[in-house]
Amino acid sequence: MPMKSLFPLTVLFFMLLFCLPATAANRVILQGNGKLAIVEKDGSISWEMPWGGIHDIHVLANGHIMVQQNNRKVVEIDPQTREIVWSYDSTKQNGNEGKPVEVHAFQPLADGKVMIAESGVGRIIEVDREGQIHKEVQLVVDHPHPHRDTRLVRKLASGCYLVCHEGDGAVREYDKNTGKVCWEYRVPLFGKKRRPGHGPEAFGNQVFSALRLANGNTLIATGNGHSVLEVNRAKEIVWQLHQQDLPNITLAWVTTLEVLPNGNYVIGNCHAGPDNPLLIELDPKTKKVVWTLDQYETFGNSVPNSQILDVRGSVLR
Repeated sequence: MPMKSLFPLTVLFFMLLFCLPATAANRVILQGNGKLAIVEKDGSISWEMPWGGIHDIHVLANGHIMVQQNNRKVVEIDPQTREIVWSYDSTKQNGNEGKPVEVHAFQPLADGKVMIAESGVGRIIEVDREGQIHKEVQLVVDHPHPHRDTRLVRKLASGCYLVCHEGDGAVREYDKNTGKVCWEYRVPLFGKKRRPGHGPEAFGNQVFSALRLANGNTLIATGNGHSVLEVNRAKEIVWQLHQQDLPNITLAWVTTLEVLPNGNYVIGNCHAGPDNPLLIELDPKTKKVVWTLDQYETFGNSVPNSQILDVRGSVLR
């Protein structure tokens, strides 16, 4: 074939190459519009059951789903039967009867215990499956409120606890031995004034989630700060993503935060309206969007947390 004839085909090849998505679609579990559901890579729903709002979710190694119920219980669901096979009620157990308590974060631990952050009474507990407390850490809260003391809380590989204090606009790390605050980062307002609301029009520093990266830095989803920040131990911002940094996407209440084995970030975009995706996967090096979940009509405007499923390798979340 003459070289002149090959030229258009070569151009077409490279056009197609660069238009292809950088990664495959994700399989994900999430909650929205009164249901808990698993969304397949093709966008279809393969499993669902009625369920109210959540702030945290974990799929266990046995396939069971651990999730909040009514902001008071942590429950384990068998997805095959859709029955609750284990529960812990923070409003009734271990001295909390009659006290204002809400649960917005929990974590199944490797030893079989469950870490639960109890807002209102201001403590982190680790309980066994019989409900017995094996460890308790008191939280430092400047503006106590059962609905705002905490959002996501994670026990780190070091044994310390990384706590997002929504009402204080701060991330605090608690020492595993003393329970004292050993590091703190107050989410900045970047010189802007606070604005009420939940959508893109709002603004504040009501931090939702934080992860400790392999390099020792902390990755923070700032909630109504519409941003994701990576900060080092000296509290310097070394990487950041803000509300209008992604083409054709506006960030609202940034919630879910996962780091996939390939290094990509998955962030939740809650209360963002029908014109924006619920979930976004991006390459942090280039800030290029490689996947989005756009199912506003199915799950509505409030999808606070999710978990990517069937990923080979370790996922930080």
